[in-house]
Amino acid sequence: MNDLHTPPPAPQPKSKSNSKKVYRRKGFWIFVAGLVVVGAVANATDEDPGLGNEAAPQPTVTVTKTSPAAPAEEDAPARETTPEAAPTAEETSEEPASEPAVVPDVVGMNHRDAMGLLHERGFMVNEEDASPEGRMIILNSGWKVCRQDPAPGATDVLRVAIYSVKHDESC
Repeated sequence: MNDLHTPPPAPQPKSKSNSKKVYRRKGFWIFVAGLVVVGAVANATDEDPGLGNEAAPQPTVTVTKTSPAAPAEEDAPARETTPEAAPTAEETSEEPASEPAVVPDVVGMNHRDAMGLLHERGFMVNEEDASPEGRMIILNSGWKVCRQDPAPGATDVLRVAIYSVKHDESC
């Protein structure tokens, strides 16, 4: 009958090294401090323009509205103008309006070069995968342009869409 009533074994005391919580250990805080220092140094010295800063600055568009000259009243008496009151040629001349940019032909070009040319000419660019897979174009130097919209030679356009595939693929 003694065999049936034996007490369970006494619980083993936990070792000291495992009883501390992680955030109370000195090594944990040294690791955290090291991460903070590395992050701060990396942030302070990040001068690589290729890490997400590839977007070219967008051109500024300025719209100038000119109003037609007011018609001269026939009943108004003629006014005398003095040389001091007459506007000079510099004051009256307006800057000639810049001609609208013509969309260049970028089909067959490297995707990155096409983007640079279009941005240089003042266009905003939409880029799409020409394959049915619908991939995102991340490393654009490994792609070639298959088609564009609008066609080359178009004017009065602000945005150009280019459709590209990887270099080793056919359009």
